[in-house]
Amino acid sequence: MNRLAILGFLSLFISGNDVFFDEIQDMGNNEISINFNVDKVSLVRSYSLEDPSRIVMEVNQSSLPTEINVPYNYPIKKVRASQDGSLTRIVVDLYESVHWQNPTQTINTENIKLELKVKRNKNLNKSIRDIVVAIDAGHGGKYPGAVGPNNILEKDVTLLIAKELERTLRDTYGYRPVMIRDGDETLDLNNRYLDARKYGADIFVSIHADGFRLSSVKGASVFIWSDEASSTVARNLSKKQRQRIQADIKNLKPVDFDEDAARQTYPEMYKKKISESKILGTKILDQLKRDPFTKIHKKNVEYADFRVLKSIDIPSVLVESGFITNPEDAQRLKGKPGRRMIARSVFLGIHNYFKDKPKANTFMSIDPGYVTYKIQKGDVLSEIAIRFGVTVEEINTENKLNNKPIYPGQLIKINI
Repeated sequence: MNRLAILGFLSLFISGNDVFFDEIQDMGNNEISINFNVDKVSLVRSYSLEDPSRIVMEVNQSSLPTEINVPYNYPIKKVRASQDGSLTRIVVDLYESVHWQNPTQTINTENIKLELKVKRNKNLNKSIRDIVVAIDAGHGGKYPGAVGPNNILEKDVTLLIAKELERTLRDTYGYRPVMIRDGDETLDLNNRYLDARKYGADIFVSIHADGFRLSSVKGASVFIWSDEASSTVARNLSKKQRQRIQADIKNLKPVDFDEDAARQTYPEMYKKKISESKILGTKILDQLKRDPFTKIHKKNVEYADFRVLKSIDIPSVLVESGFITNPEDAQRLKGKPGRRMIARSVFLGIHNYFKDKPKANTFMSIDPGYVTYKIQKGDVLSEIAIRFGVTVEEINTENKLNNKPIYPGQLIKINI
């Protein structure tokens, strides 16, 4: 273990991480926010249980200096906590099932706000939450990335693809996308994967569009993390990132979660994450292969030393949507239809991943065999069909539309 890893490993235990209750807020619209203060961003596991109904949050490597036993109003009975070794277990006892959000962690001036939101929903017979997908549009701000013909920039292409993916996830019941960047911001590599943890992400997808000195090189690829690169292109990409890694490591704040140190503390958790990342990457690559307009650069999931993929417990993949230094790829990625097809492949890959690896307490834990999409202003069935990889006829038949006009707010089922 190198000196940096040893120091990081020891910091997990040298620095305290106390958990304090803060407040419960009625946010209106049947939503309630339950807030705690912690000293640093933490490894948090959350889940819901029934009979009796309750939500549990487990904060690793933390301590509970004072008792938490707070009664509240409907639908919350009480908020309580206990200490189990170095783990703080927070329990929210409920009168009824609720829709809840995976806890988020926000850096304040003095500490970290750990927040759990619950919302009443009379239609639920058990507590449920959305699947959180962190979408990372590569580069941005002063880092333009690769440059293609007519000054097409990688940072612009990745953001447009990311927004296509965000739209599909946002309007599909049971998914909640979070954008690591939603404009032309400059972010260091730490911000990208650290923000995924703060947002409570279940998976992390980084979107890129690379360049190469030979314009003949083209096609999409999917990467997961490894110390050893699996190809020449992977080695070159890894080398580019390493040039920025040392500066980014130095920028790690004391309150941030140290992923490098945690890999030494939780090796089995990290091993599982790598295995699940490969499944996720394979599902996305399978969908990219189905796209008749997208060429494939590598037919199998690639491995590279990408720091953005090194979270210890969040399955993480990097999608190279093509080489914008290749005229054919550049033309495809410059247009909305081409970018939409990449976003569709990523979405379907994500959905198929959760079919194989259903997330507890989400709609995919009892895969209904379809998704529910909420019609938005300007939607037409032909574009919805393209977005989900089905036909207009299939949507019409499943929803008994009889070719009637659709309207904003309408819910339709789509078999995928």
